[in-house]
Amino acid sequence: MAQTEGAYYVPHGSHWPIVGSFGLLGTLGGAALWLDEVDIGKPIMAIGVALLLVMIFGWFRTVIHESVAGLYNKQVDVSFRMGMLWFIFSEIMFFGAFFGALFYARTFAVPWLGGEGHGALTNYFLWPHFSAVWPSNGPGAVGGAFSTMSPWGFPLINTLLLLSSGVTITIAHHALRSGHRKALLGFLGATIVLGALFLLFQAHEYAEAYAHLNLTLGSGIYGSTFFMLTGFHGLHVTLGAIMLTVIWLRCAKGHFSKDNHFGFEAVAWYWHFVDVVWLGLFLFVYVL
Repeated sequence: MAQTEGAYYVPHGSHWPIVGSFGLLGTLGGAALWLDEVDIGKPIMAIGVALLLVMIFGWFRTVIHESVAGLYNKQVDVSFRMGMLWFIFSEIMFFGAFFGALFYARTFAVPWLGGEGHGALTNYFLWPHFSAVWPSNGPGAVGGAFSTMSPWGFPLINTLLLLSSGVTITIAHHALRSGHRKALLGFLGATIVLGALFLLFQAHEYAEAYAHLNLTLGSGIYGSTFFMLTGFHGLHVTLGAIMLTVIWLRCAKGHFSKDNHFGFEAVAWYWHFVDVVWLGLFLFVYVL
């Protein structure tokens, strides 16, 4: 990001916000119509998603061109950093809500349904044979009997992959700051490969869960929390891998210097956040 002294940069008028607004309207409106089984819902949602993708790629391309042209100064750099920090904070709150649901179900809801505390009489009359043991699909045995995924197979491999990717992106960052272009591209590319392997193994894990363990999204409270937490994390890994690929291409074009490379740092922050969330998932979803 080149430094420009003087007044804070004010961008020119842009059409991307209105494109994004129509994209969101089409995506959400089409999804609602689709859920109501209205035939036109699917094409409207597809158009909305397409508009969102056009907006994302177009708007980011504009920002990249402004950065490369040297229109940004220190004040803009600080604004970008604050924006990224607030974004990551919102993501922490997002996952915090799902972890909270998991802890509440395990610590309070399931024991109460099993007769603990003031729910003893309710349990006796409604669910006398329910055993409050986690993992559980509830008194109604929603989804039928299931088995849990062993943490020492694909989950452990994925943990090692993400921990390794945290190391490779850190090395890539140091290479960027030291001006070592080949090491930068090599270790950043290794980070992308490790992320792709993570997604491949997670897809195999899901297939195994559905085909052989009868563990599905419909397996009561355990199935819903398991797939919501791991699935949304997988979505974040996918988005992170896409961002890393874009940053790799920008590095290959020489967009960053050792002193000005916040675009790289922002994606590195995001990737480290994804790593930390996975460690929590591995511990509280798979092991404990």
